[in-house]
Amino acid sequence: MRISLCQGLLTGAIILNLLILYFVSRAQQQMMEKRKELGRGSRRAVQPASPFGGALGVIGGEHGGMAVEGHGRGPRVTVILREFENFENYVGDVANSFLRQRPELPFLAVTDTFPYPPVVLPEGARLLVLSPSPDQPPQAHRPEFHVQTEFVLLVPDGVELEQPRVFERLIKELEGEGGGPVRLVAVPVLARSAVQCLHLRVNLKEWTATYSSAVSGSSGSVCTALQGDAVVLIRTEDLFNLSVPLGHPLFPALFVQTTLRGWKVKLLESPYFSANRRPLFSSAHNQWKADTRLKEATGKLMRSFGLKRLLLPEGKEQWFGCTKETPRCFGTVQDDTPDYLYLDRWTPPCCLRALRETTKYVINVLESSGVRYWLEGGSLLGAVRHQDIIPWDYDVDLGIYLEDVPNCDHLKNLDSGSLVDANGYVWERAVEGDFYRVQYSEANHLHVDLWPFYSRNSVMTKDTWTQHKQDVEFPEHFLQPLMPMPFAGITAYGPNNQRAFLELKFGEGVIENPQYPNPVKKRLDRSKL
Repeated sequence: MRISLCQGLLTGAIILNLLILYFVSRAQQQMMEKRKELGRGSRRAVQPASPFGGALGVIGGEHGGMAVEGHGRGPRVTVILREFENFENYVGDVANSFLRQRPELPFLAVTDTFPYPPVVLPEGARLLVLSPSPDQPPQAHRPEFHVQTEFVLLVPDGVELEQPRVFERLIKELEGEGGGPVRLVAVPVLARSAVQCLHLRVNLKEWTATYSSAVSGSSGSVCTALQGDAVVLIRTEDLFNLSVPLGHPLFPALFVQTTLRGWKVKLLESPYFSANRRPLFSSAHNQWKADTRLKEATGKLMRSFGLKRLLLPEGKEQWFGCTKETPRCFGTVQDDTPDYLYLDRWTPPCCLRALRETTKYVINVLESSGVRYWLEGGSLLGAVRHQDIIPWDYDVDLGIYLEDVPNCDHLKNLDSGSLVDANGYVWERAVEGDFYRVQYSEANHLHVDLWPFYSRNSVMTKDTWTQHKQDVEFPEHFLQPLMPMPFAGITAYGPNNQRAFLELKFGEGVIENPQYPNPVKKRLDRSKL
């Protein structure tokens, strides 16, 4: 059989691609074997470039790469001090404490930017700056290139090593867990804030992390997060499989990521580490500076993780989303589908909070002015389903009687311009149609829409209509009488036959079959509810 030129070229191309795939696969396999070999303790030196000029130093070799040796094995643990303040720290003392008793120990002080004043480190300790520099290769700033051991020990500033064999105990505990969910082992730092075992639940869909107290006090408590001063051992492979392995603040960054992976931490009562500095800061001013920086860093971290609300064990809340003084968390909505739905998330909790506040305020104004209103559209649907705003909704809709508008000072003069009331809410006639809108503030455009209807032949109607399918006429008997119902933390009024009203507007079975506003663009996966 004769082979044409095209067939020959095609055959050659296929063979060439197969060879390329073979050699790439071999290279990847060799790299994995090399990492495993390094993790088992091969004494191989690396000398990456320092972010501030010159070489960072040898991680392996005479002083690096081995924290625990046994029966011919190589290095197993690298100590990392991740968090310290430039204006007052004891990084040098911590490094000396470890290296005096374990001089073979690799010790890394890790910081986001080059510290000033510079930290003074003993021989064998190294400084790693995470911020990239345009004149340095990428590996100079990536911690995974600087750790060549099987385990990493994360220690806080001011800690002191008193029990040199603590490493063996921690490694034994972690290895004893096998491949189970316990991926971290921790011990307390004495004479500091008592470490607590916590349960952490992270709900990215709702932008929320919830901490709750866990049973503690017995050795070997297992939980999903820690609060307080502790030393933590983790496998190097696990640490660098996290998206942000050495985030700041360290514990929130670490435990949010480990929780999402289903990992747990085991807190031991002993052995323990001591603190050679108590308190860590020598003045109230420095403590205030540290607290302020911690608060700022926590906000930055949570926003980068897409978390806008923290619920703490003592019942307090921390918010990292929009406020009355800032724009809302999402931009102009296109095709009835806000941007967060494409990220498989629901309305941020700060936005829901603002909508609830605005709704409560508007309803109070309407009731005190003698304006009859009722929950409309998706807001009524939310009230029936959840007694609240639908978790993915982005506004609130109220129907009002057009003839009652003159009763309300906030509404009757809105034909020209808008009104910012004494509480900062913005009342305006909407540019999209013949209805009213009340915004949370001039900066934050979360809003309640007021739709004026009037009765004609016992049918509630309007002069202008939108494209929404639920924007239709309906019999006035649904409003005679109006019925009180719980909604968004208050009692509001709605139609008297809510199921019939909603099915008239949305279709049969709408209450039992939730769906996003525009399923053509984004459809709700009901199996994940």
